[in-house]
Amino acid sequence: QVQVVESGGGLVQPGGSLRLSCAASGFTFSSSRMSWYRQAPGKERELVAAIASSGGRTNHADSVKGRFTISRDNAKSTAYLQMNSLKPEDTAVYYCNVVVWGYDHWGQGTQVTVSS
Repeated sequence: QVQVVESGGGLVQPGGSLRLSCAASGFTFSSSRMSWYRQAPGKERELVAAIASSGGRTNHADSVKGRFTISRDNAKSTAYLQMNSLKPEDTAVYYCNVVVWGYDHWGQGTQVTVSS
């Protein structure tokens, strides 16, 4: 079955960096667009970044442009989110997402907390 598993979250000080990973299985990763979303307490889930199947095309939310970078390694069936210059407002649960045959698949999420 389709599975995506996030890792790499944690507590970091403002200005710090984290790299999230999304390990995927159960579908043809190299043919699938991958996305990262986040949800802060009391807020709706929002799209952070997405990457095309080949990795040649990406898009990032305005709030993270210039600080976050999405990438992928199709040989490892893994997507990444490099997060630099983190701010307290980046605190959220980060989710990996893939749409397979029209159905959304989500991981369990990984908590990112930016605090001094």
